[in-house]
Parts: sequence; C-alpha cells; structure tokens
Amino acid sequence: MAEQFDLVVVGGGPGGYVAAIRASQLKMKVALVEREHLGGICLNWGCIPTKALLRASEINHLLHNLDQFGFSAENIKYDFAKVVKRSRQVAGQLSSGVKGLLKKHKVTVFDGHAKLAGKGKLSVAKDGKPVAEIEAKNIILATGARARVIPGIEPDGKLIWSYREALAPDIMPKKLIVIGSGAIGSEFASFFLNMGAEVTLIEAMDRVLPVEDAEVSAFVKKSFEKQKMKILVGAKVQGVRKNGDSVSAIVEVDGKVQEIVADRLISAVGIVGNVENLGLEGTKIKVEKTHVVTDEYGRTGEDGVYAIGDLTGAPWLAHKASHEGIVVVEAIAGLHPHAMDVSNIPGCTYCRPQVASVGLTEAKAKEAGHEVKVGRFPFIGNGKAIAMGEPEGFVKTVFDAKTGALLGAHMVGPEVTEMIQGYTIARTLETTEAELIHTVFPHPTVSEAMHESVLDAFGRVIHI
Repeated sequence: MAEQFDLVVVGGGPGGYVAAIRASQLKMKVALVEREHLGGICLNWGCIPTKALLRASEINHLLHNLDQFGFSAENIKYDFAKVVKRSRQVAGQLSSGVKGLLKKHKVTVFDGHAKLAGKGKLSVAKDGKPVAEIEAKNIILATGARARVIPGIEPDGKLIWSYREALAPDIMPKKLIVIGSGAIGSEFASFFLNMGAEVTLIEAMDRVLPVEDAEVSAFVKKSFEKQKMKILVGAKVQGVRKNGDSVSAIVEVDGKVQEIVADRLISAVGIVGNVENLGLEGTKIKVEKTHVVTDEYGRTGEDGVYAIGDLTGAPWLAHKASHEGIVVVEAIAGLHPHAMDVSNIPGCTYCRPQVASVGLTEAKAKEAGHEVKVGRFPFIGNGKAIAMGEPEGFVKTVFDAKTGALLGAHMVGPEVTEMIQGYTIARTLETTEAELIHTVFPHPTVSEAMHESVLDAFGRVIHI
C-alpha cells in the first residue's frame, strides 16, 4: 500500500527542508525524500563549508599582517588537514541539526531517490532497490543542481577539481588554476591565495564577478592583483593537459596563446539542474536549459507538481530556494503569499574583499530607462573601517532620480555580506532616499558608509 501524505518534498536542501518544515507548521502531513545529504549541497558541499575554509584563510592573512596592529609572531604555520577537517565538522554538525529539525516537526524522511510515477504518485528507491511508494496531492521538486562540466575539463578527483574536491583537497597546492570568476570561483581563488598558493584566475567574460556592478568588478580585480593573484579576463581555455602530478591550461587572450602550469585546476563554470531520472517524461513539466520552468508560485505545467530552488534556475542561491519553498507551501495552503521579487534577493561573495549587492546595477538601471542618481562612499572615510585596519572598498547606491526609489546597492569591503540586508529591507519596504537619509546609523560602525553613500547620491555627503 502506498503511504499517503498531503505534501511530498523531493530534495532535502535549503529549499526542500524549509518547505517541509513550513508545511508541517501549517498542519500538513509531510514527507521528504533525500538521496544523499540532508541540508543539500549548500550545507554539505557549498555555502557552509566554504565559509569555514574562508574563515581559516582570513585568520592566516591576519596572522601574517600582525605588525599593523603592533603584534609580532614567529614561525606561523598551519595544519592544512586540520583546516579541512574543521570545515567538514562544521558541515556535519549542521546536517545533523537539519535532521533534528525535521524530526521535531514530524516530517517523515525517506532515504532514497524519488521518481514521479503517475499523478500524485512517487516511487522511492535506494541502490536500485524499492524503498517506498508515496502518494500526495502536492509534490515539490527541490533536487537542486550540480557543477557544469566542460568537455575536456572533466573533474578527475586528482588534478582537476570540482567544488567537492576543492572542499576536501588531498594537498595544499603551491600553484592553482581556477577557471570561472563567479562567486564560487572567486571564493576558492581567494581561499587558496590567502593560504599561500600562487593562483591564476581565468574568466571568459571581460571582467571578474561579471554579474556585479562594473565598478565593484574593477575594484575586486585590482584588489586580487594587489594580493599577487594573476587574472586573465576575456580568456578562452583551448584545452587542458595533464602532466603526471601537474596540470596545465592552454589559454588564448587577445589573440595570444599561453600555457599555464599548476599543481591543480578548479573548474567553476556554472551549474546545471538535476532534472534527470525524475520521471518528468510523459508529464506536462517543461525543461529549458536544464531547469524546470515554473510560474511565480512554483507551479509547473503538471497539476499538483511544483519546483523550487536551483532546479528552477538563477539566481542559484540558498536563501532564494528557502524563501521560494515558503512561498510555494503557503500558496498550496491558500494563504495567498506575495510572489517573490527576484530583484530583492541579495547576492554575496565571501572572497577577500567581500562583495554584496541587491537590485539593479547602474548599467542595468539605465538600460531599463531610469534617470539615475548615484552615490558612492569609500571605507577610507569610515572611522570603524580604519580602526579595524580594513579601509579598502566602497558602498555604491543607485536611485531613481524622479521618485527617489532605491534601485540597487553594491558594496565591496569589510563585512558587507552582513550589511547588505539593510538595503534589502529598504527595497522590500519600497523605501525612498528620504527614509534612508532620516535613518540614524550608529557610530562608530562600518554601516555608516551605507548612510553616507545615500547622502552622496543627493549631494549631502558629510565625511568625504
């Protein structure tokens, strides 16, 4: 006999498990099917363990720059295996926490791979053996995505790494090549650079972090290069050659071909949705460019089947998936939630320097037909940033000149990933410059730069 549920969620990542918990809060009988790790890629092989590694690299950088704070130390060294072990322990701790949360909310968890098996039906199997047959009026697909593989640059677990091998590396490479300068590539490049590796970052577009505002991209490139990272933009990788215990990339830049040799190579060139073997064949579910097509409430073309998170496309962010899960569940429950405004989803990159943004870039705002007012404030004018010894970076705000609406905010520098939420709240509340100008920011804090940037856009900046 098939087990009956009100809702079945396929995938236990940040979209899936949050959706399951919210559904339980709304008194639904809920099941969740996960084939590998509760918490998904984000918690186990993405967001969380990378931040643990990056924290270690920040400490390593600080220890080698103690003199600016009046300290000195000799024979500074680290145990790379312990650095990696700690990051895995952090991930493991949080994965166990997700298991506990699901148990607390009485969500039935099935260990296996789920596949659509008719209207309102799912079959679950593990290692080719049947686990369960499930029936539910509503099904949410939250199977996430995986690293895109470029032919000829397939990860081999030794010389060529995907994010998985990069998170649990067998060695600390002396020389490293990173292909792709999006958030994932830039974070790994920054981590290994700050741990002492010689890093070459290769990007096909004309600038690093190409989705960010052009001024932010330019600043990050300059900062990376100041840290002795080699950066190639507008670069085409013609091929990769393995040489025993080293690997080389053949790269064309400005019509000139060069070969770069390193101990290891990380491929970070995007992701593809996990749409395979879900039983989508024969349904009305539409797939475009490896992603399931949905409306603003996660509905697919198949009645009763929804999709959320990375499976549905950009932006590929854990917090987007989580919020989508809540919106979809509340819509199923008839609560009439607001559809998610993708332009109000903040993006964060935890390299050094940190990058954070929300809304439109200056270029995109102009393309959309807005007459803009732009404000900028450098952290060199911020007392707390100077006291912290981190005066590099800036805050940039973009406003509609006619209405005063905050169109976008872009930040690069100390702890900006923690501060961007201020601008995100402002956009969610449809705040104009008037409210931001009359908001009192605490002193001394790095966040004062956010206020000054707004003031600058309207000719009222004080400290620069």
